[in-house]
Parts: sequence; structure tokens; C-alpha cells
Amino acid sequence: MHYNTKELQLQYQGFCESNLLWIKTLNKSLQQIDNHSNYTNLFKLKINTKLRLGKLVEQFVFNELLFDSSIKIITENLQIQDDKITVGELDCILTKDEKIIHLEIVYKFYLYDASTGKSEMERWIGPNRRDSFYEKYEKLVHKQLPLLYHPKTKEILETYNLPVKNIEQRVYFKAQLFPHISEIDNKFPLINNKCIEGFYIYEKELNQFINCKFYIPSKPNWLVKPHANVEWLPYESYTSCLSEYLEQKNAPLCWLKKPNGVISKFFVVWWQH
Repeated sequence: MHYNTKELQLQYQGFCESNLLWIKTLNKSLQQIDNHSNYTNLFKLKINTKLRLGKLVEQFVFNELLFDSSIKIITENLQIQDDKITVGELDCILTKDEKIIHLEIVYKFYLYDASTGKSEMERWIGPNRRDSFYEKYEKLVHKQLPLLYHPKTKEILETYNLPVKNIEQRVYFKAQLFPHISEIDNKFPLINNKCIEGFYIYEKELNQFINCKFYIPSKPNWLVKPHANVEWLPYESYTSCLSEYLEQKNAPLCWLKKPNGVISKFFVVWWQH
């Protein structure tokens, strides 16, 4: 199914204008692909409307790479199977300036919880506390990237005439980050601070925005840069909708419009300390 709506273009634009979680190499092990993302072309691929956010982002990356003359995509979402059991998947194999690259694609929303873990990487957590930057880093380093060297992967890549020893590995890891509102002006040494897109608060802190208006976007629209052209809710209606999310231990991303017209992006979390 092909859908090419204004909403989809806004999602793609939001993705393109998002920032890499770090620049160049992290801990000598995860190297970002040298790609200068900008929103200059429309999203033109045919996709299924039911894609979850992670798969939608992959399609956005593939679309973006199509417009880079130095890149040629060899294969996307390459399933690695061993005796009919799926071992894993390589997101993308491509050539860039004659280098062969295995590329893993990641897009995350992380909140900073200073009371968690012992390192900054452990403190960037998912909105519902089910994942963290540290866990994703470990998975990339110890599972996803090493999949390239699995015997079955080598067999499959030989059919493409791609010797594994000639393949370099890169990640394309973008993120939106949200410190607590009290830490919004802090600088964080590990990450690219341009990824900070807003803040998070606890439900009990909401009353400071009682004179504001609100909007709760669908999850694919978490990518979108906030804008005024939505159906804004007054405080009472918003908090009524919000309670349904929080009761299910689901921290939604929301938009906030202050009386002066300034629009912000923020999470309200169900967990407390």
C-alpha cells in the first residue's frame, strides 16, 4: 500500500532534521556513517501504512540514501537463517565511495534519569524504563554487528560476491533526548547535545502549565517537529486523556503550547522516585 500524505512527509522531515546521538566514533567501537542528513528531497518509497516506528525509520533511511550519489544499496533487511531458524537480520549492506559497509539503523527516544545506573549511558532510558542507551549499545556491539561474522551470514554474502573480510561496519543512530525539566539547561558530555528536543516531567508537576494547551500525537508523529496546526486541548481535557496513558504505565510524548504561542515537546512519565 502506498501512502504519500502530508503527514508522512512531516514525519520524514522530522527524521531528516533529527541529530546523530554522537558524532563519529563512540568508545572506539561504534562508528557513525559519514552522512550529512538534510531535508531536501521528498519521501518517495512505497510503504505499508502499518509499519511500526522502527521499520518506518528504516524506510526513511533507505529513501535518504537513494539521493546520495556516493551510495549504492546492495541489500536491505537481509534475513540470516540457520536451518530455518532466524538468527538475525542485517539492516543494510551498501557501497559508499567504493567501500562496502554493513549498516545498522537505530532511532531512539531517551529520557535522562540521574538516579539510575552508574554512567551517563545507563541513565539515558526509554520513556517507559524498558530499555536504555547502555542496553542498545551492548546489543549492537555484542549481537547485531557480530552477526556479520556468523557462518550463515558469510554463506549468504558469498552469493552477492561480498567477502566478509572486505566489509566495514557503521551505525546510523539518531535520537531525541529529554532531560527532566529541572535539567533542561545541563550539558551532557557523552552525547550530542543537539539531540535534546524537550523535557520530561512527573504528573504532579503538570499544574505549572495549567494555562497552556496540549496535544498528544500518535507514535509515528513523535518524529514530527511541533507546529501550531493541530487540535489543541485545554488543560482539563488533556489531563483526562493523559490519565488513561499513565494508568497503563505508558508515558506519552506530548506537545505544549504556552499562552505566548511558544510550542514545546515533552513527556509525562508514570514512574516516580
